[in-house]
Amino acid sequence: MDVVSEAELREKGFMGMRKTKLVCTVGPACVEALPALARGGMGGARVNLCHGGREWHRAAMRAVRRLNDEEGFCVSLMVDTEGSQLLVADHGGATSVKAEDDSEWLFTNKKTDEAHPFTMHVNFEKFSDGILVGDELVIDGGMATFEVTEKIGNDLRCKCTDPGLLLPLAKLSFWRNGKLVERNFGLPTLSAKDWADIEFGIAEGVDCIALSFVKDDNDIKQLKAYLSRRSLEHIKIFAKIESLESLKNLKDIIKASDGVMVARGDLGVQIPLEQIPAIQQSIVTLCRHVNKPVIVASQLLESMVEYPTPTRAEVADVSEAVRQYADAVMLSAESAIGAYPQKALSVLRVASERMESWSREESMQKLLPQHQLAVALPDRISEQICNCAVEMANNLAVDAIFVYTKHGHMASLLSRNRPNPPIFAFTDDVHSRKSMNLYWGVIPLHLPLSNSMEDNFKKTISLMKSKGSVKPGDTILLVSDSDLNRPCAATSVFQSIQVRLVD
Repeated sequence: MDVVSEAELREKGFMGMRKTKLVCTVGPACVEALPALARGGMGGARVNLCHGGREWHRAAMRAVRRLNDEEGFCVSLMVDTEGSQLLVADHGGATSVKAEDDSEWLFTNKKTDEAHPFTMHVNFEKFSDGILVGDELVIDGGMATFEVTEKIGNDLRCKCTDPGLLLPLAKLSFWRNGKLVERNFGLPTLSAKDWADIEFGIAEGVDCIALSFVKDDNDIKQLKAYLSRRSLEHIKIFAKIESLESLKNLKDIIKASDGVMVARGDLGVQIPLEQIPAIQQSIVTLCRHVNKPVIVASQLLESMVEYPTPTRAEVADVSEAVRQYADAVMLSAESAIGAYPQKALSVLRVASERMESWSREESMQKLLPQHQLAVALPDRISEQICNCAVEMANNLAVDAIFVYTKHGHMASLLSRNRPNPPIFAFTDDVHSRKSMNLYWGVIPLHLPLSNSMEDNFKKTISLMKSKGSVKPGDTILLVSDSDLNRPCAATSVFQSIQVRLVD
């Protein structure tokens, strides 16, 4: 058992364990604090390959791996591809620049080695194609707004209508009559740089790849086929939902992926802000129905980039994601470049714990509605067994669910039902353990498994007893893959056993 889960179990008991997983983006602000973040509950470490150099990324990823290998943590390592990020502009400075009301700015694709006043350099030559005088140019989803007053070749001259801050590498979007100006530039989701970054991540032993600016399910299938040819199916692909195109193909993208990240920052650049909450809720619900883990990301505690305490609205936002049963919530700039990464993680943890406790009290023994996933009879049996196991666990106030699984599928089916007790998933596959680390309510453990449920249970109790994690009278519900018990068509078995420890 990883040291964080072990300590939490001893302190709070089975029912006090946190179910929502916490992911931190690794950046300059938190590299030295990685051990403290791991102790604070970080279950996933995200390295954004859009920023920083290759040597920095390598050092950060190896630091995460050392936490697992040398200090007993279980932190999943995720890399984030850059994707074809069109319409990114830079003012040439290291910090933000204020755009004043009625000030005039030039947006150009012409490269220069020097910063010029009132000039933004755009990373794409055809950024102004199809744009008309009178269109709105919106910076970072509303940080500042301009009106296009003149087209000069490929350049745009614009007047600031809503003053605000222009950040380095700001995202641009164009709006006309209250609607986004949609354009398809035909660029691939995975650029040559992305493929090189993926190779780099594979060499450094990543567990997950977050694929940026996914357009449709073919993007996911292409990368999965590549990993399959390399016998790297254990690397999970998370689709980032951050564009109108991804929303239009949402169901197919979710089904093709291993998980989803709701990237609200970039998504908010392309859709009206008031639509974000409803879209987040629908994505989280759909992911749970089709049994795919979902991470809610971007701007959860944005004020903590600069301040040691969050706003009350930000805490409410985190709590709402937890109430929606998102598998994980993620810090971005708050941990990567913020002044208070450990405090930000602590806020995520305590807010998650409090909302989970409240939700459990308010909806005790209520089962979440499920949709049948499986088609083949053996898979349908597995699915129904997990549904019934969770109902039994809730109705009988079971202390914990133990599942013995090779690849984590049974653990995911149990997690999908969001049971009241925690799910301890025992596997003898190190890659399966890492992939289960982002499932809601699942505590993955590495344990040599046999084909006997009784033998596995004896080893489990011996392990848990040695950690002081079980006591006489605890009631454990057992679930197991069929291939760990007997070679037959039935895919799973489960039984309830009351643990009575004897010295």
